[in-house]
Amino acid sequence: MPTISTRKFIALRKLTRALAETLRADVRSTLVTIEPLLRPRAVFGEHVQGHGKELVKGADRAFKDLAADFAEVAGSKPFHLPKELKSPFEVMSASLEMQPVEYSYTARGEREGKTVRITSPLKWVVNYRDYGLDELKRVLADRNRTEEQLRRFVLHFLLVEHVFTRQAGIREMLDALRFPVVVERRPEFGNLPITCVTTAVSTYRPDDDVIIETTEISGSEEFEEFVKVSDVSGMKDALKEKLVELVRTQGPELLDEA
Repeated sequence: MPTISTRKFIALRKLTRALAETLRADVRSTLVTIEPLLRPRAVFGEHVQGHGKELVKGADRAFKDLAADFAEVAGSKPFHLPKELKSPFEVMSASLEMQPVEYSYTARGEREGKTVRITSPLKWVVNYRDYGLDELKRVLADRNRTEEQLRRFVLHFLLVEHVFTRQAGIREMLDALRFPVVVERRPEFGNLPITCVTTAVSTYRPDDDVIIETTEISGSEEFEEFVKVSDVSGMKDALKEKLVELVRTQGPELLDEA
């Protein structure tokens, strides 16, 4: 039987959706602000096909690393593409989008198992427009796809990872805002890097029985994780702690006056 009351379930669902809406808006606003710094040309310079030359420090090294990663990902499952990436390369899209992370999960009850689609509402995949995971799945399932279509997906996912990785200041800023960036991989996409923005507040799946019963009642094959309330109540102010430690080191007696 479910280990959560109906009242608590409803309260958690409302809280999770309210937090997801608020934090998603904050993350999106931040990404829009820094988007010019996350365009491929800002990192790879003249290695990006386009009008004119834009000299960027470290662009040659960045392209060399990108080409090496492209060879590894493109040449392996499920893509099996030619490994070479030539310069200059064409970027089809440089506008960032974000979607909640979704994954398949088999909940197992006492008498049955049920496979459902789980959403992590406080974790988002970041990709360039038109080159997201759903679009990639459709292309992989299309028997009439071309090598060029797959090549563009591999390239654009790699570009997102590289622009975040090579600009340490951006990741540090996002960390300070409590929106850390992580890179994941999924078996269905081989070594393809999937860049995600998360928050200081995590989510979790309740017991499998809860998932099975609620999806049976709703008639849905989807379930949304719950916010971990203890993460909210336990949040700390990193800047305050840093400054208090400085006071404690330099003049501990001053803390008594605060």
